[in-house]
Amino acid sequence: MPIGALYAALAFALWGIFPLYFRQIATVPSGEILVHRIVWSLVFVLVVLALRRQWAWVKPVLRSPKVLLAFVASAVLLSANWLVYIWAVNNGHVIDASLGYFINPLVNVLLGYTVLHERLRRAQWVALGIAAAGVLWLTILAGHLPWIALALAASFGAYGLLRKVASLGALEGLTLETLLLAPIALAVLGLWMGQGTSVFPAPDASTNFWLIAAGPITAIPLLLFAAGARQISLTTLGLLQYIGPTIQLALGLWLFHEPFSAERLMGFALIWLALALYSAEGWWRSRTTPAPQTA
Repeated sequence: MPIGALYAALAFALWGIFPLYFRQIATVPSGEILVHRIVWSLVFVLVVLALRRQWAWVKPVLRSPKVLLAFVASAVLLSANWLVYIWAVNNGHVIDASLGYFINPLVNVLLGYTVLHERLRRAQWVALGIAAAGVLWLTILAGHLPWIALALAASFGAYGLLRKVASLGALEGLTLETLLLAPIALAVLGLWMGQGTSVFPAPDASTNFWLIAAGPITAIPLLLFAAGARQISLTTLGLLQYIGPTIQLALGLWLFHEPFSAERLMGFALIWLALALYSAEGWWRSRTTPAPQTA
């Protein structure tokens, strides 16, 4: 396996086992886990930047209100995605969360069409239609929209769209996003600690360790993903991204024993069919489209 594909696969595998991490701190409220994730992620990426002496990007960004505004928006979307995901895992909705990341590639296609005015090919339209039928079936079955899956897919899709047009790399972007969120996170954490309602510092070292570990646990997969994405094709990257939600689905079914009826499986099957069509069409197109000629 090429080293780039290995990096990307490892990143998606780590994202897939995230529920195991959040279950270690299931007694901590979701909002407080989010606050610690922001704070300790910032600490970790600042250490990495210091070791690499990678500060040249800071001044140009601080002088560009347009870039800062874009990253304020991406930071809000990222924190919303994190909060929904944490809540879902710690409240027995790992399967619903996995559905969100199965849907995400198709949300990206839809955003490309509506926001970036990209033209969709016939197979992509068919895939979107099949996925919509799957979501409709799950809505009818449950009596309400699968809001966890849709919120995760929409927030991460919109976040990805903003980062697609952003001027910073993965490490610098995460640093700026957590830097923008940190004042609020620190203020909230300080308020909770002052009121005595914060879990941190906990009486047991294990909880404190897992909360602080949120920094590297968040940043390391992102750095692996960035390293891998630079070395492999988008088609390969698109196929590898299903590793994460597949692992999450397996954990929800076999480790956490979440309910998964045959009727619900039908909705998932429609979305998997849409993804299979979308992936196969992308793979076939990459094989048949001639590479651009270089001088």
